[in-house]
Amino acid sequence: MKQFFISILSLSLLASCGGSKEYATITPTVPVIPNTPATSTYWQQHVDYTMDIDMDVNNYQYKGKQTLVYTNNSPDVLNKVFYHLYFNAFQPGSEMDVRSRTIADPDGRVKDRISKLGPDEIGYIKVNSLKQNGTALTYDTVGTVLEVNLDKPIQPGESVTFDMVYDAQVPVQIRRTGRNNNEGVALSMSQWYPKLAEYDYEGWHTDPYIGREFHGVWGNFDVTLHIDKNYVVGGTGYLQNPNEIGYGYETSTVNRPTGDKLTWHFVAPNVHDFTWAADPEYNHDTMQVPNGPLLHFLYKKTMAKDKLDNWKKLQKKAVELMQFYSANVGQYPYKQYSVIQGGDGGMEYAMCTLILGEGTFDGLFGVTAHEMAHTWFQFLLATNELTNYWMDEGFTEYFGELAGSQILNTSFEEATQRVYKVYFSYAKSGTEQPQTTHADRFNFNRSSSIAAYYKGYVFLNQLAYVIGEANQKETIKQYFKDWSFKHPTRTDFIRVAEKVSGLELDWYLNDWTRTTNTIDYGVKVINGDNIILERIGLMPMPIDLTVTYTDGTTEDFYIPLQMMRGEKPTSATIAADWAWAYPVYTLKANKAVKSVQIDPKNMMADINRENNKM
Repeated sequence: MKQFFISILSLSLLASCGGSKEYATITPTVPVIPNTPATSTYWQQHVDYTMDIDMDVNNYQYKGKQTLVYTNNSPDVLNKVFYHLYFNAFQPGSEMDVRSRTIADPDGRVKDRISKLGPDEIGYIKVNSLKQNGTALTYDTVGTVLEVNLDKPIQPGESVTFDMVYDAQVPVQIRRTGRNNNEGVALSMSQWYPKLAEYDYEGWHTDPYIGREFHGVWGNFDVTLHIDKNYVVGGTGYLQNPNEIGYGYETSTVNRPTGDKLTWHFVAPNVHDFTWAADPEYNHDTMQVPNGPLLHFLYKKTMAKDKLDNWKKLQKKAVELMQFYSANVGQYPYKQYSVIQGGDGGMEYAMCTLILGEGTFDGLFGVTAHEMAHTWFQFLLATNELTNYWMDEGFTEYFGELAGSQILNTSFEEATQRVYKVYFSYAKSGTEQPQTTHADRFNFNRSSSIAAYYKGYVFLNQLAYVIGEANQKETIKQYFKDWSFKHPTRTDFIRVAEKVSGLELDWYLNDWTRTTNTIDYGVKVINGDNIILERIGLMPMPIDLTVTYTDGTTEDFYIPLQMMRGEKPTSATIAADWAWAYPVYTLKANKAVKSVQIDPKNMMADINRENNKM
């Protein structure tokens, strides 16, 4: 192609010279490109964990043995590997500790608490040995990341076995994970094991654990847990020995082995994380979802009666939530899902969630609706939560609200407008940063939260305005079909929307997620049957317009955005395209106009709605 470029450049230079028009004849050299169909270049790594954990509930320490079979499905030779040691964040002087003490608006659950932890309160994972295919390796623990020097590089397509022995201590619960939370739950075990870092087309993802969330390798887990016989356990996976355990898991007569500890054996196929919680005072209820999974509910039996009643009331509603998400996103593929009292709010994990359990029923339902929706948005559609966090939080918030409105018979439109108002305030605050900002790089925690939950919600709701509600719904279902059990990106999502709608949408993704451009359209002039509109904000949009005529009749118009190269399905009168660079647009109506309303359904995130009507 270089020769072709030089030939064309030479012709251009000759043509630009004055005088004689007798030019040299230059024949471009054009390579022959085979007419072959494009093929997908997507790949993802695979890992199989086998873990044996011996837990001491008296000192909150445990010993771990981990065998990890890692398959390099990438086209690259890997010269190193990395593990996340998340518990190391809960030590004085850690990056999480220092960031919390230096950011302007620290998380209220963290603040300076880590800096005050004593030696028996901190969290840690200490690796004692690590082998690759039986050969001892050297490694360095750098904060929450283990940097591993390989004995031999891992070739494309090769599988290797890593054997690790480690000791760990569960921290006092500060954030998400830990022991003895405010509601008295003994063990909330998330981010608790040495977790292999993800490697994808962007390279290694070895982000330290500072404040935000996670990214993991798809694979299978086989976990054996030895713990005090009085503790009830719930979490990820399927219990393989229910009749040796009981506690509501049994399928026939319970026959527990003798001894001070019980051995719980879980298997979890095709997941990218493993979480569990345990407490000696858990109630364990189950409820079957018709044509769906068995739901498990684990909650403290020592709560007040009204709180216990809330958990009983929640169970039928949780069935409805599971049915809603399966019908509107995609069928839940696992055989169980657990709702477990054990969090510091709510956090999503494989086949389960850890949540607070002592609030009002509305609060309990709301957090369950949100965290269960995360099963689809981040767990099955496994976006990188550090770089595409708005896709999991925003989409989850949207669907949680949509499901709740149908199940509890509340107004989705009113809830959505409250979300828009939060975004409007943020966009005008001077503190907004693009959604593509790394989740740990925001100046304010508030900015990160609004960008993720609220601006992400608006993105999805506004997409229905841009491409039509039916196309938006179909996009979600097709996105699930195409990308579940994978690691989709923001571009993967918008490409699905483009294929479903037949419209070009790169402008929407770019302006909304990669900039802080805002939407502001206004009605400038009404003169007889002429309407002049203006674009004030930088972000382009198509326009829905309702015109009321002087005779009292109304007419809906749709003004396509030229760069979309098409129109959404609509019953409105389709006007001529509006090219973004033109700041004003004139619409000639069919008769004398009395008033005009831009975006009568308030689905567009126009930061100044006062000028939307005249």
